[in-house]
Amino acid sequence: MNKKIGFILALVLVSLMMLGSVSAGLFDFMGGNSNQTANDENTFIVGFDAEFPPYGYKDDNGSYVGFDLDLAKEVCERNNWTFKAQPIDWDAKDAELESGSIDCIWNGFTIDGRENDYLWSNPYFDNKQIFVVKSDSGIKSIADLKGKTVETQKDSSALAALQGDNKTIADTFATLTEVADYNTAFMDLESGACDAVAMDIGVAEYDIDQKNNTDAFSILDESITTEKYGIGFKKGNTDLKDTVQKTLDEMFKDGTVLKIAEKYGISEDALIQG
Repeated sequence: MNKKIGFILALVLVSLMMLGSVSAGLFDFMGGNSNQTANDENTFIVGFDAEFPPYGYKDDNGSYVGFDLDLAKEVCERNNWTFKAQPIDWDAKDAELESGSIDCIWNGFTIDGRENDYLWSNPYFDNKQIFVVKSDSGIKSIADLKGKTVETQKDSSALAALQGDNKTIADTFATLTEVADYNTAFMDLESGACDAVAMDIGVAEYDIDQKNNTDAFSILDESITTEKYGIGFKKGNTDLKDTVQKTLDEMFKDGTVLKIAEKYGISEDALIQG
C-alpha cells in the first residue's frame, strides 16, 4: 500500500474513534446513559407524584417514602424484585407508562372516571374529596363557601369533581384556582390568599398533622365526592397486574396493609380488601 494512502487511512480511523468517544460523551451528557435502574423483568418501577403525602413524597432524609410506596416495596420483597420509586411529572404519567419507563402508576391514583384508560388492580382504598378551611374562618359548611376563593391542585380528583358532577358547588365560588401542589395551597390558606382548599381527605389529614398548630385548620363535615384508588397498569400487562394483585391480597390477609396504613395515620375504614 502507498505509504501516503496508509497514513491518510490511519488519520481517518483515529478521527472516527475520537468522534465515537465524543458522541458517547455527548450522549451521556444529554441523559442518554443515565443511572436509572434498567426496567427488566426483575425490576418493578413505580411511577408516582413526589409531592403527594402520605401516599408518596420525599422525607427529611431525602428518601422517597409513603403509604403506596411502602406497599409497592413490600410487594417487591415478596416477589424478589428490585424496587424502584420513580418520581414523574403527573401530567406526563400516561406517556411514561406507555413508553415502558415505569411499570405502573401507584400513588393515590383514582379509578373513577378512568376505568377504561388503564388496566386496573382491584380498588384498595376508599377516598373522599373534602374542603379544608381555617378554624376561625366562620366557614362551617359547603354553603358557606359561596363567594369565596377556593384552591385545588392541578389535575387532581378534587378539581375533576368540581369541574364535573359537582360543578354546581364550584359555580357558587368567587374563584376556583388551580395551583401546582397542595403545599402551595396550604400556604395560601394560611396567608389568607384563599378561603378553602379542595383536596383528598388523606392528604388533608396528613398535612394538618404536620403543622405546628393543628387546631388552626378544620375539615368540613360535608364531602364533595368519594372515589376509589387503584394501581394503574398499561393495558395488556395482565401477568404483572395479576402477580401484584395476588401479593397485595396476601398482604391484606396477613395484616401488613393495615400495619403500613397505621404508620401513616390512615384509618382502617379507608381500606378496601378483596
